[in-house]
Parts: sequence; structure tokens; C-alpha cells
Amino acid sequence: MAAVQSVPDLVKRALVGRPVRSERLNATLLPKRIALPVFASDALSSVAYAPDEILLTLSLAGMAAVTLAPWVGVAVVVVMMAVVASYRQTVHAYPSGGGGYAVVRENLGARAGMVVASALLVDYVLTVAVSVSSGMQYLAAAIPAARGHEVVLGVAVVVVLAVLNLRGVRESGTAFAVPVYAFIGSIGLMLLVGVWQLVTGTMHTAASASFTIAPNAAFSQGLTGLAGGFLVLRAFSSGSAALTGIEAVSNGVPAFRRPKSRNAATTLLLLGLIAATMLMSILLLAGATGLRFAQDPATQLLLHGRPVGHGYAQDPVISQIAATVFHGVPVLFVLVTITTGFILVLAANTAFNGFPALGSVLARDGLLPRQMHTRGDRLAFSNGIVLLAAGACAFIIAFGAEVTRLIQLYIVGVFVSFTLSQFGMVRHWGRHLLGERDRQVRAHMRRSRAINTFGGVLTSVVLVIVLVTKFTHGAWIAVLLMAVLFLGMRGIARHYEGVSRDITVLDPSVSRALPPRVHGIVLVSKLHEPAMRAIAYARATRPTTLEALTVNIDSDETAALRQAWEEFEIPVPLTVLGSPFREITRPVVDYVRSVRWEAPRDLVVVFVPEYVVSHWWEQALHNQSALRLKARLLFTPGVVMASVPFQLHEEDRLDRPAHPGADGARRGTA
Repeated sequence: MAAVQSVPDLVKRALVGRPVRSERLNATLLPKRIALPVFASDALSSVAYAPDEILLTLSLAGMAAVTLAPWVGVAVVVVMMAVVASYRQTVHAYPSGGGGYAVVRENLGARAGMVVASALLVDYVLTVAVSVSSGMQYLAAAIPAARGHEVVLGVAVVVVLAVLNLRGVRESGTAFAVPVYAFIGSIGLMLLVGVWQLVTGTMHTAASASFTIAPNAAFSQGLTGLAGGFLVLRAFSSGSAALTGIEAVSNGVPAFRRPKSRNAATTLLLLGLIAATMLMSILLLAGATGLRFAQDPATQLLLHGRPVGHGYAQDPVISQIAATVFHGVPVLFVLVTITTGFILVLAANTAFNGFPALGSVLARDGLLPRQMHTRGDRLAFSNGIVLLAAGACAFIIAFGAEVTRLIQLYIVGVFVSFTLSQFGMVRHWGRHLLGERDRQVRAHMRRSRAINTFGGVLTSVVLVIVLVTKFTHGAWIAVLLMAVLFLGMRGIARHYEGVSRDITVLDPSVSRALPPRVHGIVLVSKLHEPAMRAIAYARATRPTTLEALTVNIDSDETAALRQAWEEFEIPVPLTVLGSPFREITRPVVDYVRSVRWEAPRDLVVVFVPEYVVSHWWEQALHNQSALRLKARLLFTPGVVMASVPFQLHEEDRLDRPAHPGADGARRGTA
């Protein structure tokens, strides 16, 4: 006969699916065609807003500054390809996953590893919050009815993404593959058509090309002086958001099919080439179409010398380019807009794969709760998925789903990880060179070390730029969260180390020795079936001494208990504790501790009769005294709490008479 499932179990099965056997783990591993959309959607989605951030920042200095956007893009691409090349070395050297954390922990020490881990965990949460919030802004632009409800819709999207990932990595990857490839295809088509129009001289100008951009008052002199250079660095740091997501591949190497390292390295290369091509093409087409994009369009965009005002709605860069390139073909324009909105939302899926995998590695190393290392019913790291979703929802709610505010917290953690992991790889190759004698292998190691050195220098420069340009704009919040996580991981590590030390068997002969004596104490309030069962169970354990214990709260009830005790001839002495203030917990705890103090080497076992109810809401009506006693005695050495359950409303109990009101039969006197 099949077991009857509870309502929560039925809901869980409907959302998550049936459990998957552990032997099926290999079947959930990802081929490259699925791994690309699973791990690369974050980096690819950065193409949707990295050009916007570059142009927005440069627009503060006016029209002339915007012409520098392609050169800023080149700088971003150089860093991106250096990071891709560096992480390709990492996935070959550390195929077990963990990415930057594993590299830094092994080569730079545990504390540096915790710095990287805290940075990545914060950035994964922000990835979900930024991506989903950006997608909600696209949705609000396309559907005016959604405007004002971005927070609620964003939280709902995060919940849906969490449920899809709880169903398993492979299943979620298959679901997300189509929109990711649709985005790549639609953007690729737009770029090809745009380049063709540019070469043939048939390209139209953007609708915003008729505007001019007025500089902000602080940059009325353009990019001259220190302020101008600082603005260019800000544009570069904002455009560096395009690098987010690259590290997710190195964290998720165990999710790839064999050969894991080669497949992960190939996916990294494809990711870098696609993202770099898209970023540069979009910036070049933005310049070719005369597109105007301003930080404050209402006041900065001028038509015939006058501001356009708040009635003007500024579309994102990709939308403006698509409208220009596909002039007269609205279907293709809609396709680009829809797939871009989808990729912005689905970019969060990269974090939903990277965060749980990294959390599992950290839990294995004793830096996060051990539950993070446990796979769920669908062989996904369910606890990590739920924790990530909760954190992302908190950010979306706290920042009102505003990308402009959230983006300031972004990418700090990524470049902390990039920088430390690259220098960790430099030390890794240096250590292995000392023991390697093969000339060909040594040459390969030197090349790898040179690549990682170049990547480490670049990312450290970018990290300084990001911290300097973004710290006062909100990056300090991310730094603070990293510090909190770092301290939390140190505390968790100390706790697990202490537990391991306390439970280690030092002397097997002492550990196997039985306690000199065992004192049994049965707690009773009335002489009813639960009490009788607890007494019977206590006697069956054969303790050295056994007594029943009650607290005198009501003199009449205590007298009735004494009378019933004598009438039933219970072969266990009854001890009555006084309680002038009508407390139950404190007198019992004090008495148990006094027994323990009199014989420190003995064991005290407290037997507690407890009701087992049929409905969850009935739990609040019973067992409260037992719970309080357990909580108080839990930390008392040498004391064991033994719960003796008694099932209520059990109509088919074999030990209960047919007529429940027959007291004589219940007492065994019939």
C-alpha cells in the first residue's frame, strides 16, 4: 500500500519533480551546447547594459566625450580576454571546481581564500538582483501596465528561477538554452545587417541623432584636467561590468561532461569571443548611427538648443540600434527587444549555478553550514539555491529594483576574485616549476604563468579604479557585506574545528567504558496512559536507580496523584518538588542538576512523556513544558533527555479497550 503524502510534499513534487537517485548524477552533467547558456548568460547579458553604462558616464562631459566610447570598449575587451585566458589556465589546473576560491586558498592561504569566497558570494547575489531588476525595466518599457510594480514582478521572477533550478541543473539549462541562443542569434543578425549597411552606405541615423548632449556643470570644460581623466576611468569601471560571469565557468567545472577541463575551457573561449564581439560592435554601431544616450535625458538632451524635458522616454542602446538597423522591419526590432529582455532576466541563472556550487565547496571546507554541501531531491544544491533567492529578493526590495542604484554595488567582488586568483595561479605555476624537469612542460608552465601575471596586473589596476570611482556611490555596501561574510566564515570555521576537537576519540578504552551508574527520572503530572508508558519504558532500560518526579503546583492535584500512585501500586518511588511560585521548569532543572552534582561521573536520564498529535495545529496545545525542559537541560553535561511518545486519537491501538470510558479495564482491574 503506497504511503499517503502530505500536502507540502505534494506541492513540492509538483514544483520540483520526483526525486532523482544518486546514481543518476552523471546524467545531469552538461554538454557544451547546454553549458554555454547555463554559465554564459550572465556575461552575455552584460552586453545589454555595459555599453549603456559607458555612454551614460561619458555623456556627463558632453558630445566630444562620447566619441571615446569605442576606445573605452577596447580597454574593457583587453581586460576581458586576459581574464578569459587566465581562467582557461585555472580550469585545467583545478578541475574540481571552486574557481578563484580553490586557487587562492591553496596558494595564498585560508584567509585570502575566505576574502575571495565572500566577494564571490556577494557578487552572485547582486548578479541576480541587477539582472532581474534590469529585465523588469525592459518589461515596464514594453508594457506600461507593469510600471510601478517592478519590485513585485522582480521577486516573482526570482522565485520562478529558483524553482526551475531546484528541478536540476540540466533541466534548467535546457529550459534556458533556447532564449539564450535566440539572443545570440538576434544580436548577431542585427550586427551583421548593421555592418553591411555601414559598408554599403545605406545605414539610417538613430531617432535620437537629432539631439545634442549638454555636459554636466561639473564637466563644462569637457574631459580636460583631473576630473576628465577620472570620468573616463569611471566609464571604464562601469563598462567592466561586461566581465561579470566569467568566473562562473571555473566554479562550475564539475557540472561539465568529461573531459571536464577541456569542455570548460572551450566554453570560456566561446563566451569571451562572443561577448567581446558584441560589446565592440554595439559601441561602433552606436557611434555610426549617431545615437545619443544621456545620464539625465530630460536636461542633457537638447533639441534646437532646448532640453527635451521629462516627457521624453530614453530607450536602451540596443533598442535604439535595432530600431535603426531594422528600419521598416518591426518584427525584427521586436525580436531583438524581447530576447534582450529575456537574457537580462536569465542572466541570473548563471548565479543560480555558481552560488550553490561555490557554497557546496565552502561547506565542504567547513566555512559555511554543512547543509550547503547536501544535494536535494533533484541532485541540485537546494539550500544554496534557496539562500541565493532570498538574498536577491532582499536586495530587489531594499533598492526598489532600480538598476542605477544596484549597479554601484556591482563588480567589486568580481575583481577582488579576479586579482587574487590570478596571483594565486602565478604562485601555483612557480611552485610546480621547482619540481618539474621536462623542458616542454616547463615551457608550458612559464607561458601559463606569464598569462596569469598579465591578467593579475590588469585586474588589480581595474580593482583600484573600481574602488576609487564607485566606493562613495554605493560600493562601500558591497565591501561591508564582504567583511561580514568573511567574519561569519571565520566564526563557522572555528565552531566546526571546536566540534571536531571535542568529538575526536582520544582514548578508545575510556570512550567505550560504561558510566558507573545511571539515574532514571520519569516526569509525571498525572497518572495517565502517557505517564504509564514512560514508566514502563524507563523500567525496561534497567537504570541503577529510578524515581518519578512531579512538581506541586496544585495541592489537590498532587494529593490525587499520590492516592492514584498508591492505588495502582506503582513500583517506582514518587518524589514531589515544592514550587511556591508555581513554576515547573526551574524546580525540575535544579533537582536534575543536584543529582548530577552529587555524582559527576554518573549519567542522569530524564524520561519525558510527550503527546503525538494528529494535526499540526494541535501541536501548540501540548508539550510546551517538555520543550522548555529540553531547552534548559540540553546544555547540562551528563544529562540525557529521553522522549516517550504517546499517539493521541489512535483508534486502532491494540492496548486500548473497545470502550474508552471503561476505567476499570484501563487500570487492569476488570
